[in-house]
Amino acid sequence: MKTLSLRGIDEALAENLKKTAKKTGTSLNKTVLEILRKSVGVNSKKREVVYHDLDDLAGTWTESDWEQFKRATKQFRAIDKDMWK
Repeated sequence: MKTLSLRGIDEALAENLKKTAKKTGTSLNKTVLEILRKSVGVNSKKREVVYHDLDDLAGTWTESDWEQFKRATKQFRAIDKDMWK
C-alpha cells in the first residue's frame, strides 16, 4: 500500500472531513479513502459478511439452561475406548 501526504487542506475542508467521519463513525483516514475511491470510480471496499447463527444466544442462558445442556450432551464427552485400540 502506498502512503500519500496531502498539502493545502484548508480549514473548511478539514472540518467537513472531520464532521463526515464523525457522522459515519469511521476514522478520518477511512473517510478520506472512501471519498477518494468514490470520486475516481474505484470500489475496493471489502465485502462484510455478517453471520446470524448462534449470536442471538450469547449471554442469554440461565444457570438452569446450562445445567440442562450439560446433561443433554454428556454422552458426547464419553470416549469409546474400543474405537481407540
